[in-house]
Amino acid sequence: TKCESGCVCADGLYENLDGRCVPAEECPCEYGGLAYGKGEQIQTECEICTCTKGKWKCVQKSVCSSTCNLYGEGHITTFDGQRFVFDGNCEYILAMDGCSVNRPVSSFKIVTENVICGKSGVTCSRSISIYLGNLTFILRDETFTISGENPGVRYNVKNNALHLMFDIIIPGKYNMTLIWNKHMNFFIKISRETQETICGLCGNYNGNMKDDFETRSKYVASNELEFVNSWKENPLCGDVYFVVDPCSKNPYRKAWAEKTCSIINSQVFSACHNKVNRMPYYEACVRDSCGCDIGGDCECMCDAIAVYAMACLDKGICIDWRTPEFCPVYCEYFN
Repeated sequence: TKCESGCVCADGLYENLDGRCVPAEECPCEYGGLAYGKGEQIQTECEICTCTKGKWKCVQKSVCSSTCNLYGEGHITTFDGQRFVFDGNCEYILAMDGCSVNRPVSSFKIVTENVICGKSGVTCSRSISIYLGNLTFILRDETFTISGENPGVRYNVKNNALHLMFDIIIPGKYNMTLIWNKHMNFFIKISRETQETICGLCGNYNGNMKDDFETRSKYVASNELEFVNSWKENPLCGDVYFVVDPCSKNPYRKAWAEKTCSIINSQVFSACHNKVNRMPYYEACVRDSCGCDIGGDCECMCDAIAVYAMACLDKGICIDWRTPEFCPVYCEYFN
């Protein structure tokens, strides 16, 4: 409706978003409420789209990746985009391969140890274990240890003030980037060269979020708690029967939580609002800020906001939201 020749403009010219008449080649493209000029590109994990004559022309990337997030007090977003929350006090398999009955050999397994981190019973990740055959990484207490070796795996470790990042290549199978914020947030980004089945709390990575609650026994659970219980690493751990609502148990914290987390809904993040749905991140921030009541209150809140900032960055929107007064980052000594 905005680019119709011969109505507002002379034949052969089109009205752009500024009300000027331009040739078709100069027509802008819209995405998420923002205008992009001729030749500008946007990227998703699987596509590169270029603005051409007012329309997006998209090309599929040769290698497509997807990310699973574990953050805060038991929040998970699966590879296929399914979201859920759980409060389990045990070790759980986040992701592994070798899940099919025909090929039960696993080349990697990623396990989270979740512990109680609030008086209301909420749990959060205390450590992450990454098993690659005989090679093992343990992420705990803001540092990591490596034991064993596997000549069939290549890896590189990068460490900075905010994150610990592992680039892992299993030739012919997977390229993985694992990002840990040294606290409660962990991201698993995988691109694969085979159609090997993946399973665990991060889902089955088949492009369909509706069957992500596939249990260890290969059936789709009716709810997330049944699904979570099936992926316990230690069968002797107790099952999870309910999800805690920490704001109901700590109502005195709710107003503070809503006020501090409101930065997600504010002008600070306005450039991202049309690109990434902010409500799940705001609700997760409020929940975590209510539940984190035995120390590290601000750390929990800042970690939750950082997850939304990271989702914005994945869409190409870089938000400068930290200040010396709000969730500051202290540089390394003498840096």
